[in-house]
Amino acid sequence: MAEPSTVARPYAEAAFKLADEAGALAKWSETLAALAQVGQDARVRAAVADPNLADAQVAGLFISILAGKLSGDAENFVRVLAQNNRLELLPQIREQFEALKNEREGVVEAEVHSAFELSDAQLRDLVQRLEKKTGRKVRAQVSVDSELIGGVKIVLGDKVIDGSARAQLSALETALKA
Repeated sequence: MAEPSTVARPYAEAAFKLADEAGALAKWSETLAALAQVGQDARVRAAVADPNLADAQVAGLFISILAGKLSGDAENFVRVLAQNNRLELLPQIREQFEALKNEREGVVEAEVHSAFELSDAQLRDLVQRLEKKTGRKVRAQVSVDSELIGGVKIVLGDKVIDGSARAQLSALETALKA
């Protein structure tokens, strides 16, 4: 059986193409976020898994929950997902859509794990340094991780910049053992 991310890719690419052609990347980003959130609800997941409900009924459930918030193209997208039994892939579709959108807009997502809460000035400085280093706009998601002892650990795509005290102590320990 194929990985969910592999199965989600063509749907994410189709949504991206629709959004890009319409000049509505931001709107589709919001739409996919809302659809993924609806799909996470336990009652909705139960309805999606119910073999007694027709595809049109399941699609109608999503469309009715988000009444007035979906464009015609978005409603059709939901119907296609329902017909192909792919509504459970909405989180992966959204994630891949966001990656395509970020690539188009020259944005890189950064996960910043800090030992302590960062001030606005510290975060701005960190983002500026990362933008200078990457040559792209950086959108940072910050979380506090007390296990780091001090410093920050930054994840940029598949790169990790570990400036935490824990990493420095580990490097020192390795150097002393050699």
